[in-house]
Amino acid sequence: MGDVVEEGQTLVALEAMKMETYLTAPAAGVVAEVRAAAGTQVAPGDCLVVLGPHA
Repeated sequence: MGDVVEEGQTLVALEAMKMETYLTAPAAGVVAEVRAAAGTQVAPGDCLVVLGPHA
């Protein structure tokens, strides 16, 4: 948390059925919260990372 990210930067890599999908930041900001731990199962629509405004 606290990392500054740019729009389009990779935030999360998800693996399902031996395929990887990368989720990118929709906007520049600061990682305010990470809501999933490595190895945790997630469902479509789950919020995995919360971005806050860049100070």
